[in-house]
Order: sequence, then structure tokens, then C-alpha cells
Amino acid sequence: MFIQTETTPNPATLKFLPGQTVLETGTADFPSAEAAAKSPLATRIFAVPGVTGVFFGSDFVTVTKNDATSWDHAKPAILGAIMEHFQSGAPVMEGEAGPAHAEHDGEDGAIVAQIKELLDTRVRPAVAQDGGDITFHGFERGVVYLHMQGACAGCPSSTLTLKMGIENLLRHYIPEVSEVRPVNA
Repeated sequence: MFIQTETTPNPATLKFLPGQTVLETGTADFPSAEAAAKSPLATRIFAVPGVTGVFFGSDFVTVTKNDATSWDHAKPAILGAIMEHFQSGAPVMEGEAGPAHAEHDGEDGAIVAQIKELLDTRVRPAVAQDGGDITFHGFERGVVYLHMQGACAGCPSSTLTLKMGIENLLRHYIPEVSEVRPVNA
């Protein structure tokens, strides 16, 4: 098994590409070792000293480390943990996947549908290339609330991405959108 690695805009995060499917659908974010209890793969990665976050996409794993840990030390151990997991045949996730986001009914339902469509078709593929994801959390009085995950969470350029990129895109296509704000789930 050959696992490729890619840098991300966040210097504390690397993207690992195992060359096979990680998650069939959706994404999974593990901001702590406790949150990783439902994932044998994330649990193995958190066993590597210095790991502070793990994120799964369809065909990648992003890992975030603390500032005191060097990638020269952590990267080989993370590669080993990922390889051991896939060779073991254990599932990536145990039990049910996370709950789906609630539907937004009412007068803003059509606007929310447009926002989600633009996020899915224009924004999420771009952030996935950087090893992250973005999730919709709400729309209220012209403000869109989004949550950055994976490599995008804590990235020095995430605020700029939200404000200049995503906000401008949404405002261009949906006049009812006046602002985009980050949320911490």
C-alpha cells in the first residue's frame, strides 16, 4: 500500500491519500481523541504523540498536530497507523454515521436550498482539495453560518476564505445573503 501526502494551506495539517475509499459518504471530523471513540482509524492516529485533530473525506485523511511536534517525527508514525488500519480490515467507522443536518423550512427554505447547492457544487470541492470541509449551520437575517473542518479549521487563511471567497460567491448568486460568519461546532 502506497500512501501519498500533500501539504495544506494550514502548516499544522497534512493530507494523507491512502489510494482507496476512506468514507463512502460525507465527512467525519474528530477534534479530539475522545471524539474519535467511534472510529478505529481515528483512534489509531490519535495514538501518535502530538496529534490534535483527524478529519476524513471520501478518499483522504487530514491530520493536525500541535506546534511542539515536528512533521519529521509524526508523519512516519501516522503513515504506519493508516497502513496498519487498512491492512487489518477493521472498519473506518463503527455504528451509524453522524446525524444529517436539519432541513430548513419556512420562508427562507428556498434561499437555504440555494446556499446548500452552491456550497456543495462550488465550495466543498475546493476545500476538499485542501484537506477540509465546510458545513452549513444556518441562515438568519441575511447571515449564513458555516463551520470549517479538517485542514480548514484553524487555518490562517480560513477567515479570508470565508469572507472574501465564500461570502462574495454567495452574495453574487443570492442577493438575500449579506454576510458569512464562522461557527465553532
